[in-house]
Amino acid sequence: MSKVIVVGGGAAGMMAAIAAGERGHQVTLLERNEKLGKKLFITGKGRCNLTNAAPIDQLFSQIVTNPKFLYSAIYGFDNFACMAFFEEKGLKLKTERGNRVFPLSDHSSDVIRILEKEIARLHIRVKFHTRVSELLFEEDANGAKVIKGVKDEKGNSYHAHSVILATGGVSYPSTGSAGDGIKLAEKAGHAVNTTYPGLVPLKAKENWCKSLMGLSLKNVRISLLDGKKTLYEGFGEMLFTHFGVSGPLILSASSYVNQILTQKALQLYIDLKPALSMEQLDDRLIREFEEKRSKQFKNALQGLFPSALIPVMVSLSSIDPEKKAGSIGKEERHRFAGLIKGLPLTITGTGSFEEAIITKGGIHVKEINPSTMESKRIANLYFAGEMIDVDALTGGFNLQIAWSTGHLAGESVS
Repeated sequence: MSKVIVVGGGAAGMMAAIAAGERGHQVTLLERNEKLGKKLFITGKGRCNLTNAAPIDQLFSQIVTNPKFLYSAIYGFDNFACMAFFEEKGLKLKTERGNRVFPLSDHSSDVIRILEKEIARLHIRVKFHTRVSELLFEEDANGAKVIKGVKDEKGNSYHAHSVILATGGVSYPSTGSAGDGIKLAEKAGHAVNTTYPGLVPLKAKENWCKSLMGLSLKNVRISLLDGKKTLYEGFGEMLFTHFGVSGPLILSASSYVNQILTQKALQLYIDLKPALSMEQLDDRLIREFEEKRSKQFKNALQGLFPSALIPVMVSLSSIDPEKKAGSIGKEERHRFAGLIKGLPLTITGTGSFEEAIITKGGIHVKEINPSTMESKRIANLYFAGEMIDVDALTGGFNLQIAWSTGHLAGESVS
Protein backbone atom coordinates (compact mmCIF):
# COMPACT_ATOMS: atom_id res chain seq x y z
CA MET A 1 0.00 0.00 0.00
CA SER A 2 1.36 3.42 -0.96
CA LYS A 3 0.22 7.01 -0.60
CA VAL A 4 -1.59 8.43 -3.62
CA ILE A 5 -2.73 12.02 -4.14
CA VAL A 6 -5.47 12.78 -6.64
CA VAL A 7 -5.78 16.44 -7.60
CA GLY A 8 -9.29 17.31 -8.78
CA GLY A 9 -12.66 16.01 -7.62
CA GLY A 10 -14.47 15.86 -10.95
CA ALA A 11 -15.51 12.77 -12.90
CA ALA A 12 -11.96 11.63 -13.77
CA GLY A 13 -10.55 12.47 -10.34
CA MET A 14 -13.26 10.69 -8.38
CA MET A 15 -13.00 7.59 -10.58
CA ALA A 16 -9.19 7.64 -10.26
CA ALA A 17 -9.42 7.90 -6.48
CA ILE A 18 -11.89 5.02 -6.32
CA ALA A 19 -9.80 2.79 -8.61
CA ALA A 20 -6.67 3.48 -6.53
CA GLY A 21 -8.59 2.93 -3.30
CA GLU A 22 -9.94 -0.38 -4.56
CA ARG A 23 -6.33 -1.55 -4.90
CA GLY A 24 -5.62 -0.81 -1.26
CA HIS A 25 -3.74 2.46 -1.64
CA GLN A 26 -4.01 5.26 0.91
CA VAL A 27 -5.67 7.96 -1.19
CA THR A 28 -6.05 11.68 -0.55
CA LEU A 29 -8.29 13.65 -2.90
CA LEU A 30 -7.62 17.40 -3.12
CA GLU A 31 -10.43 19.59 -4.44
CA ARG A 32 -10.33 23.38 -4.81
CA ASN A 33 -14.14 23.74 -4.52
CA GLU A 34 -16.40 23.26 -1.50
CA LYS A 35 -17.81 20.00 -2.90
CA LEU A 36 -17.09 17.21 -5.36
CA GLY A 37 -18.43 16.96 -8.90
CA LYS A 38 -19.30 20.62 -9.41
CA LYS A 39 -19.09 20.43 -13.21
CA LEU A 40 -20.61 16.94 -13.25
CA PHE A 41 -23.63 18.41 -11.47
CA ILE A 42 -24.50 20.68 -14.41
CA THR A 43 -23.71 18.30 -17.29
CA GLY A 44 -26.58 17.30 -19.53
CA LYS A 45 -28.57 20.28 -18.20
CA GLY A 46 -28.40 18.75 -14.76
CA ARG A 47 -29.44 15.28 -15.94
CA CYS A 48 -25.88 13.94 -16.46
CA ASN A 49 -25.45 12.10 -19.76
CA LEU A 50 -22.88 9.85 -18.09
CA THR A 51 -21.95 7.65 -21.07
CA ASN A 52 -23.21 6.27 -24.37
CA ALA A 53 -24.45 2.72 -25.01
CA ALA A 54 -23.14 2.59 -28.59
CA PRO A 55 -21.04 -0.40 -29.74
CA ILE A 56 -17.34 0.17 -29.04
CA ASP A 57 -16.37 0.84 -32.69
CA GLN A 58 -19.10 3.48 -32.94
CA LEU A 59 -17.91 4.98 -29.66
CA PHE A 60 -14.40 5.38 -31.05
CA SER A 61 -15.80 6.97 -34.22
CA GLN A 62 -17.15 9.81 -32.06
CA ILE A 63 -13.72 10.63 -30.58
CA VAL A 64 -12.34 13.58 -32.55
CA THR A 65 -8.84 14.03 -31.15
CA ASN A 66 -6.30 11.21 -30.60
CA PRO A 67 -8.70 8.24 -30.45
CA LYS A 68 -5.87 5.66 -30.75
CA PHE A 69 -4.28 7.02 -27.58
CA LEU A 70 -7.44 5.97 -25.71
CA TYR A 71 -7.50 2.30 -26.78
CA SER A 72 -6.06 0.94 -23.52
CA ALA A 73 -8.13 3.25 -21.32
CA ILE A 74 -11.46 2.57 -23.00
CA TYR A 75 -10.99 -1.14 -23.63
CA GLY A 76 -9.89 -1.46 -19.99
CA PHE A 77 -13.01 0.30 -18.69
CA ASP A 78 -15.47 0.75 -21.52
CA ASN A 79 -18.98 2.20 -21.61
CA PHE A 80 -20.58 -1.09 -20.58
CA ALA A 81 -18.16 -1.52 -17.67
CA CYS A 82 -19.01 2.04 -16.68
CA MET A 83 -22.74 1.33 -16.74
CA ALA A 84 -22.20 -1.86 -14.75
CA PHE A 85 -20.13 0.06 -12.19
CA PHE A 86 -22.94 2.50 -11.47
CA GLU A 87 -25.73 -0.07 -11.61
CA GLU A 88 -23.91 -2.39 -9.19
CA LYS A 89 -23.66 0.54 -6.78
CA GLY A 90 -27.44 1.05 -6.93
CA LEU A 91 -27.89 3.70 -9.66
CA LYS A 92 -30.70 2.86 -12.07
CA LEU A 93 -29.97 3.94 -15.64
CA LYS A 94 -31.95 4.54 -18.83
CA THR A 95 -30.93 4.85 -22.47
CA GLU A 96 -32.45 7.55 -24.66
CA ARG A 97 -32.23 8.68 -28.28
CA GLY A 98 -28.75 8.41 -29.72
CA ASN A 99 -27.80 5.76 -27.11
CA ARG A 100 -27.36 8.49 -24.51
CA VAL A 101 -27.30 7.03 -20.99
CA PHE A 102 -28.79 8.96 -18.05
CA PRO A 103 -29.68 8.14 -14.45
CA LEU A 104 -33.31 7.01 -14.35
CA SER A 105 -34.02 9.84 -11.90
CA ASP A 106 -32.74 12.49 -14.34
CA HIS A 107 -30.67 13.91 -11.46
CA SER A 108 -26.90 14.32 -11.82
CA SER A 109 -26.74 14.54 -8.04
CA ASP A 110 -27.52 10.80 -7.90
CA VAL A 111 -24.39 10.05 -9.97
CA ILE A 112 -22.28 12.17 -7.63
CA ARG A 113 -23.89 10.53 -4.59
CA ILE A 114 -22.83 7.06 -5.81
CA LEU A 115 -19.24 8.23 -6.26
CA GLU A 116 -19.21 9.94 -2.85
CA LYS A 117 -20.47 6.75 -1.19
CA GLU A 118 -17.66 4.76 -2.79
CA ILE A 119 -15.10 7.36 -1.71
CA ALA A 120 -16.40 7.13 1.87
CA ARG A 121 -16.49 3.31 1.78
CA LEU A 122 -12.85 3.17 0.69
CA HIS A 123 -11.83 5.66 3.42
CA ILE A 124 -10.46 8.10 0.86
CA ARG A 125 -9.52 11.36 2.55
CA VAL A 126 -11.04 14.41 0.86
CA LYS A 127 -9.73 17.92 1.43
CA PHE A 128 -11.86 20.78 0.08
CA HIS A 129 -10.84 24.40 -0.60
CA THR A 130 -7.39 23.10 -1.53
CA ARG A 131 -5.91 24.51 -4.73
CA VAL A 132 -2.64 22.91 -5.78
CA SER A 133 -0.05 25.41 -6.97
CA GLU A 134 3.11 23.33 -7.34
CA LEU A 135 4.31 19.81 -8.11
CA LEU A 136 7.03 18.48 -5.82
CA PHE A 137 9.59 16.18 -7.40
CA GLU A 138 13.23 15.20 -7.14
CA GLU A 139 15.80 13.60 -9.44
CA ASP A 140 16.88 9.99 -9.09
CA ALA A 141 20.44 8.70 -9.51
CA ASN A 142 20.08 8.85 -13.29
CA GLY A 143 18.85 12.44 -13.27
CA ALA A 144 15.25 11.49 -14.04
CA LYS A 145 12.41 13.37 -12.35
CA VAL A 146 10.29 11.50 -9.79
CA ILE A 147 7.13 12.98 -8.27
CA LYS A 148 7.12 13.36 -4.48
CA GLY A 149 3.89 15.23 -3.85
CA VAL A 150 2.24 18.62 -4.29
CA LYS A 151 2.02 21.98 -2.56
CA ASP A 152 -1.15 24.05 -2.25
CA GLU A 153 -1.47 27.82 -2.60
CA LYS A 154 -1.41 28.23 1.19
CA GLY A 155 2.04 26.64 1.32
CA ASN A 156 0.96 23.25 2.69
CA SER A 157 2.87 20.25 1.30
CA TYR A 158 1.33 16.83 0.66
CA HIS A 159 3.80 14.00 0.13
CA ALA A 160 2.97 10.81 -1.73
CA HIS A 161 4.46 8.03 -3.80
CA SER A 162 2.17 8.83 -6.76
CA VAL A 163 0.17 11.83 -7.92
CA ILE A 164 -2.77 11.80 -10.35
CA LEU A 165 -3.63 15.15 -11.93
CA ALA A 166 -7.30 15.34 -12.94
CA THR A 167 -8.05 19.04 -12.69
CA GLY A 168 -10.14 19.34 -15.86
CA GLY A 169 -9.77 21.77 -18.71
CA VAL A 170 -10.63 25.45 -19.04
CA SER A 171 -14.36 25.25 -19.89
CA TYR A 172 -16.99 26.32 -17.34
CA PRO A 173 -14.50 28.32 -15.23
CA SER A 174 -17.29 29.01 -12.72
CA THR A 175 -16.98 25.36 -11.64
CA GLY A 176 -13.29 25.77 -10.84
CA SER A 177 -11.92 24.64 -14.20
CA ALA A 178 -9.12 27.14 -14.70
CA GLY A 179 -6.54 24.95 -16.42
CA ASP A 180 -4.52 24.57 -13.20
CA GLY A 181 -3.29 21.07 -13.96
CA ILE A 182 -2.34 21.94 -17.53
CA LYS A 183 -0.24 24.86 -16.25
CA LEU A 184 1.39 22.65 -13.60
CA ALA A 185 2.30 20.03 -16.20
CA GLU A 186 3.67 22.67 -18.57
CA LYS A 187 5.77 24.22 -15.79
CA ALA A 188 7.16 20.74 -15.05
CA GLY A 189 8.31 20.38 -18.67
CA HIS A 190 5.35 18.79 -20.42
CA ALA A 191 4.42 19.89 -23.93
CA VAL A 192 0.94 21.39 -24.07
CA ASN A 193 -1.18 21.93 -27.17
CA THR A 194 -3.09 25.22 -27.35
CA THR A 195 -6.47 25.02 -25.62
CA TYR A 196 -9.68 26.08 -27.35
CA PRO A 197 -13.35 26.12 -26.36
CA GLY A 198 -14.90 22.80 -27.47
CA LEU A 199 -18.54 21.82 -28.11
CA VAL A 200 -19.39 25.49 -28.27
CA PRO A 201 -21.83 27.75 -30.18
CA LEU A 202 -20.62 29.37 -33.40
CA LYS A 203 -20.67 33.05 -34.32
CA ALA A 204 -22.09 34.13 -37.68
CA LYS A 205 -21.52 37.27 -39.74
CA GLU A 206 -25.13 37.56 -40.88
CA ASN A 207 -27.31 39.92 -38.80
CA TRP A 208 -30.54 38.06 -39.60
CA CYS A 209 -29.61 35.37 -37.07
CA LYS A 210 -30.55 37.83 -34.33
CA SER A 211 -34.14 38.02 -35.64
CA LEU A 212 -34.38 34.23 -35.29
CA MET A 213 -32.98 34.07 -31.75
CA GLY A 214 -34.52 31.13 -29.90
CA LEU A 215 -35.80 29.39 -33.04
CA SER A 216 -35.00 25.67 -32.97
CA LEU A 217 -34.84 23.69 -36.21
CA LYS A 218 -35.27 19.92 -35.97
CA ASN A 219 -34.41 17.32 -38.60
CA VAL A 220 -32.12 19.56 -40.63
CA ARG A 221 -28.78 18.73 -42.21
CA ILE A 222 -25.77 21.03 -41.99
CA SER A 223 -22.52 21.11 -43.94
CA LEU A 224 -19.53 23.10 -42.71
CA LEU A 225 -17.02 23.93 -45.44
CA ASP A 226 -13.53 25.35 -45.72
CA GLY A 227 -13.62 26.37 -49.35
CA LYS A 228 -14.48 23.13 -51.16
CA LYS A 229 -13.35 20.92 -48.29
CA THR A 230 -16.14 19.56 -46.08
CA LEU A 231 -15.14 19.74 -42.41
CA TYR A 232 -18.36 18.38 -40.94
CA GLU A 233 -21.75 17.07 -42.03
CA GLY A 234 -24.54 16.11 -39.69
CA PHE A 235 -28.28 15.64 -39.27
CA GLY A 236 -30.31 16.68 -36.24
CA GLU A 237 -31.28 19.77 -34.29
CA MET A 238 -29.88 23.29 -34.19
CA LEU A 239 -30.78 26.63 -32.64
CA PHE A 240 -30.39 30.28 -33.63
CA THR A 241 -28.87 32.70 -31.11
CA HIS A 242 -28.37 36.46 -30.99
CA PHE A 243 -24.82 36.01 -32.35
CA GLY A 244 -25.13 32.93 -34.56
CA VAL A 245 -26.05 29.28 -34.10
CA SER A 246 -26.01 26.62 -31.40
CA GLY A 247 -27.70 23.31 -30.55
CA PRO A 248 -26.42 19.70 -30.76
CA LEU A 249 -25.52 19.79 -34.47
CA ILE A 250 -23.57 23.02 -34.14
CA LEU A 251 -21.75 21.91 -30.99
CA SER A 252 -20.51 18.84 -32.82
CA ALA A 253 -19.49 20.91 -35.84
CA SER A 254 -17.48 23.21 -33.57
CA SER A 255 -15.10 20.33 -32.81
CA TYR A 256 -13.52 20.77 -36.25
CA VAL A 257 -13.09 24.53 -36.58
CA ASN A 258 -11.11 26.19 -33.78
CA GLN A 259 -7.67 26.56 -35.33
CA ILE A 260 -9.05 27.36 -38.79
CA LEU A 261 -11.28 30.15 -37.48
CA THR A 262 -8.26 31.94 -36.04
CA GLN A 263 -7.17 32.51 -39.66
CA LYS A 264 -10.33 32.75 -41.79
CA ALA A 265 -14.11 32.45 -41.90
CA LEU A 266 -15.93 29.26 -42.88
CA GLN A 267 -19.19 28.60 -44.73
CA LEU A 268 -22.12 26.79 -43.12
CA TYR A 269 -25.03 25.51 -45.21
CA ILE A 270 -28.35 24.44 -43.68
CA ASP A 271 -30.51 22.00 -45.62
CA LEU A 272 -34.00 22.83 -44.34
CA LYS A 273 -35.62 19.92 -46.22
CA PRO A 274 -33.08 17.06 -46.14
CA ALA A 275 -35.74 14.40 -46.76
CA LEU A 276 -36.47 15.88 -50.21
CA SER A 277 -34.26 15.78 -53.30
CA MET A 278 -34.04 18.95 -55.40
CA GLU A 279 -36.54 17.45 -57.85
CA GLN A 280 -38.97 16.52 -55.08
CA LEU A 281 -38.61 19.96 -53.50
CA ASP A 282 -39.26 21.63 -56.85
CA ASP A 283 -42.43 19.57 -57.24
CA ARG A 284 -43.46 20.63 -53.73
CA LEU A 285 -42.90 24.30 -54.57
CA ILE A 286 -44.89 23.96 -57.79
CA ARG A 287 -47.83 22.57 -55.80
CA GLU A 288 -47.52 25.19 -53.04
CA PHE A 289 -47.35 28.11 -55.46
CA GLU A 290 -50.22 26.76 -57.57
CA GLU A 291 -52.48 26.27 -54.54
CA LYS A 292 -51.70 29.82 -53.37
CA ARG A 293 -51.30 31.37 -56.82
CA SER A 294 -53.29 34.50 -55.94
CA LYS A 295 -51.33 35.14 -52.73
CA GLN A 296 -48.23 37.33 -52.53
CA PHE A 297 -44.98 35.38 -52.34
CA LYS A 298 -44.34 36.61 -48.79
CA ASN A 299 -47.68 35.14 -47.70
CA ALA A 300 -47.41 31.83 -49.59
CA LEU A 301 -44.77 30.10 -47.49
CA GLN A 302 -46.64 29.20 -44.28
CA GLY A 303 -46.60 25.48 -45.01
CA LEU A 304 -42.88 25.40 -45.71
CA PHE A 305 -41.12 27.07 -42.76
CA PRO A 306 -41.61 28.22 -39.17
CA SER A 307 -43.23 31.66 -39.24
CA ALA A 308 -40.15 33.43 -37.82
CA LEU A 309 -38.02 32.08 -40.67
CA ILE A 310 -40.32 33.21 -43.49
CA PRO A 311 -39.22 36.90 -43.64
CA VAL A 312 -35.57 35.79 -43.75
CA MET A 313 -36.21 33.33 -46.58
CA VAL A 314 -38.19 35.95 -48.49
CA SER A 315 -35.41 38.51 -48.05
CA LEU A 316 -32.67 36.09 -49.16
CA SER A 317 -34.65 34.73 -52.12
CA SER A 318 -34.32 37.84 -54.35
CA ILE A 319 -37.95 37.28 -55.29
CA ASP A 320 -40.24 40.32 -55.04
CA PRO A 321 -42.23 39.82 -51.79
CA GLU A 322 -45.34 41.31 -53.43
CA LYS A 323 -45.18 39.03 -56.45
CA LYS A 324 -48.10 36.62 -56.83
CA ALA A 325 -47.07 33.03 -56.12
CA GLY A 326 -48.63 31.90 -59.40
CA SER A 327 -46.33 34.27 -61.30
CA ILE A 328 -43.05 32.89 -59.96
CA GLY A 329 -41.05 31.48 -62.84
CA LYS A 330 -39.00 28.30 -63.15
CA GLU A 331 -35.62 30.03 -62.68
CA GLU A 332 -36.79 31.90 -59.57
CA ARG A 333 -38.30 28.72 -58.18
CA HIS A 334 -35.09 26.73 -58.75
CA ARG A 335 -33.03 29.44 -57.06
CA PHE A 336 -35.40 29.38 -54.11
CA ALA A 337 -35.16 25.58 -53.88
CA GLY A 338 -31.37 25.95 -53.81
CA LEU A 339 -31.69 28.39 -50.90
CA ILE A 340 -33.89 25.93 -49.01
CA LYS A 341 -31.39 23.11 -49.57
CA GLY A 342 -28.43 25.30 -48.64
CA LEU A 343 -29.27 28.30 -46.44
CA PRO A 344 -25.84 29.96 -46.14
CA LEU A 345 -24.12 31.40 -43.08
CA THR A 346 -20.63 32.80 -42.70
CA ILE A 347 -19.01 31.41 -39.54
CA THR A 348 -16.51 33.86 -38.07
CA GLY A 349 -15.69 32.46 -34.62
CA THR A 350 -16.75 30.39 -31.63
CA GLY A 351 -18.20 31.16 -28.24
CA SER A 352 -15.93 31.53 -25.22
CA PHE A 353 -14.78 29.02 -22.60
CA GLU A 354 -17.71 30.21 -20.46
CA GLU A 355 -20.07 28.76 -23.08
CA ALA A 356 -17.99 25.69 -23.96
CA ILE A 357 -18.91 22.22 -22.71
CA ILE A 358 -15.35 20.90 -22.99
CA THR A 359 -11.78 21.99 -23.64
CA LYS A 360 -9.93 21.06 -26.81
CA GLY A 361 -6.14 20.81 -26.57
CA GLY A 362 -4.13 20.17 -23.42
CA ILE A 363 -1.25 17.90 -22.46
CA HIS A 364 0.38 16.30 -25.50
CA VAL A 365 -0.47 12.59 -25.63
CA LYS A 366 2.99 11.62 -26.90
CA GLU A 367 4.33 12.43 -23.44
CA ILE A 368 1.85 10.14 -21.65
CA ASN A 369 2.03 6.34 -21.55
CA PRO A 370 -1.35 5.26 -23.03
CA SER A 371 -1.20 1.92 -21.17
CA THR A 372 -1.04 3.55 -17.72
CA MET A 373 -1.67 7.32 -18.09
CA GLU A 374 1.74 7.88 -16.48
CA SER A 375 3.91 10.80 -17.54
CA LYS A 376 6.89 9.86 -19.69
CA ARG A 377 8.77 12.83 -18.22
CA ILE A 378 8.10 12.46 -14.50
CA ALA A 379 7.90 9.04 -12.83
CA ASN A 380 4.77 8.29 -10.75
CA LEU A 381 2.89 11.31 -12.13
CA TYR A 382 -0.37 10.39 -13.90
CA PHE A 383 -2.96 12.32 -15.87
CA ALA A 384 -6.69 11.78 -16.37
CA GLY A 385 -9.65 13.47 -18.02
CA GLU A 386 -10.11 16.74 -19.85
CA MET A 387 -6.63 18.12 -19.25
CA ILE A 388 -5.28 15.59 -21.78
CA ASP A 389 -5.49 16.51 -25.49
CA VAL A 390 -8.42 14.19 -26.26
CA ASP A 391 -12.04 15.08 -26.96
CA ALA A 392 -15.21 13.73 -28.55
CA LEU A 393 -18.58 14.78 -29.90
CA THR A 394 -21.68 15.23 -27.74
CA GLY A 395 -23.60 12.25 -26.42
CA GLY A 396 -21.81 11.12 -23.26
CA PHE A 397 -18.53 10.33 -25.01
CA ASN A 398 -16.44 12.95 -23.21
CA LEU A 399 -17.58 11.74 -19.80
CA GLN A 400 -16.71 8.20 -20.86
CA ILE A 401 -13.18 9.43 -21.63
CA ALA A 402 -13.04 10.89 -18.12
CA TRP A 403 -14.23 7.63 -16.50
CA SER A 404 -11.88 5.48 -18.59
CA THR A 405 -8.72 7.56 -18.20
CA GLY A 406 -9.43 8.09 -14.49
CA HIS A 407 -9.95 4.39 -13.92
CA LEU A 408 -6.77 3.48 -15.81
CA ALA A 409 -4.68 6.05 -13.91
CA GLY A 410 -6.08 4.87 -10.58
CA GLU A 411 -5.44 1.19 -11.21
CA SER A 412 -1.95 1.88 -12.59
CA VAL A 413 -0.45 3.68 -9.57
CA SER A 414 2.09 1.55 -7.71
